[in-house]
Amino acid sequence: MGKYLLAIDQGTSSSRTVIYDHEISVVASAQEEFAQIYPQPGWVEHDPEAIWGSVRAVTGKAMLSASAAAADITAIGITNQRETTLVWDRETGACVYNAIVWQDRRTADHCRSLRNQGLESAVSAKTGLRLDPYFSATKIAWILDNVDGVRKRAEAGRLAFGTVDSFLLWRLTEGKQHATDATNASRTLLFNIHTQQWDDELLEIFRIPRELLPEVKDCAADFGVATDACLGGAVPVKGIAGDQQAALIGQAGFGNGMTKSTYGTGCFVIANTGQKALASGNKLLTTVAMRLNGAPTYGLEGSVFVAGSAIQWLRDELRIIESAAETEAIARRTGVVDDVVVVPAFAGLGAPYWDPDARGAILGMTRGSGREQIVTATLQSVAYQTLDLVNAMADDGISPAVIRVDGGMVANNWFLQFLADIVNIPVERPRNVESTVLGAAYLAAFGAGLLTSPEKISEYWRLDARFEPTMPSGRREQLIAGWSSAVSRIRNDE
Repeated sequence: MGKYLLAIDQGTSSSRTVIYDHEISVVASAQEEFAQIYPQPGWVEHDPEAIWGSVRAVTGKAMLSASAAAADITAIGITNQRETTLVWDRETGACVYNAIVWQDRRTADHCRSLRNQGLESAVSAKTGLRLDPYFSATKIAWILDNVDGVRKRAEAGRLAFGTVDSFLLWRLTEGKQHATDATNASRTLLFNIHTQQWDDELLEIFRIPRELLPEVKDCAADFGVATDACLGGAVPVKGIAGDQQAALIGQAGFGNGMTKSTYGTGCFVIANTGQKALASGNKLLTTVAMRLNGAPTYGLEGSVFVAGSAIQWLRDELRIIESAAETEAIARRTGVVDDVVVVPAFAGLGAPYWDPDARGAILGMTRGSGREQIVTATLQSVAYQTLDLVNAMADDGISPAVIRVDGGMVANNWFLQFLADIVNIPVERPRNVESTVLGAAYLAAFGAGLLTSPEKISEYWRLDARFEPTMPSGRREQLIAGWSSAVSRIRNDE
């Protein structure tokens, strides 16, 4: 057995590999951004070879930094951007089209048509999801119907579908493994979360050939052996989970009601609901939080499409900051902004609105409004969107006593204090805020037998800082009313 664990975190804007020792301490890491492709408004794609190339590059760099050979790696864990859809040739491994990213809204009309046929309740009952372009099924259908000859090849069994985890596993094992885990499968609109099987009725609704689909396994399982040249030898793959579920695992969220909120490209709040697949009355998602030893644990999830990517927008499109790190000092100078409101609905609004046609706006600007107000209001918008999710969860019967946070944005103390004030719940930041990749490492350790039970992970969790709500209730209500008014002005309800 090797002395290290290797965790691959393939995200929306970058890929990262982290090498841990068996005490789950970081030994080495490497990260690399890759290009986003925007063919049309509302469309978002990735070059599959750019994804694969970035994963190979960061894995090689991390192993070199750790002076690690393949023989030194006990197991690999993979976590990934969810819902992003790839279809590739089983013989060549080449994708038939670019990866269609989870943020992509091109199938909004298809989803609207299915809703108009009265199919949403049946689909939601089986999947816990909504008929929305966010999920994989209509993305697969778009590729089958819009790329010449692809549907015929799919029906002949010559093509494979996968979310990013499946694609990476296929490449790592040189085509020997076509598999996914239950968390990623639960985000496709094709997987019955109650039977834990691909569902024939759902496949018929979306016109997806079963021949495309991967085998569904537990999050910690035997996913085959990675033999790619970037590793220099054979290493078993022992864990896979979608990024938000991996973050819940990394935050030791195993107790019923435990809640985490991740601030990466988007913001995703998941509350553990145990063995009960709690159906939401507030447009939240019921999803598989994890599946270990054959037993699914369910979660209630709210998804915000734009969080950290709004900070990237300030940097790359508006060019009013040079780095995300600047935003904390700007917000401290400016203080809470109550006149300018940013609604970053660049890819529509997620939960609890599910409005794919909404678009972003900056509201309330006057001649005196400037760079610092816009930057601060953008930070505040992420907290307001989190509040929308927390309120929806409360209406569904889940009221967390604390929210554990992770992801790139949580380095900003000003943001976390504002978040605690707005949601009116204590916020805890762990010492290791990279919970997503950490969760992948824990799954690899569990799959390799280094951890005997999931609860052992709780022993590794350490608090870095706790933020208590301090804002007067009147001030808080005033700010929330301003946010609600701004959202109502950019909605495009059908």
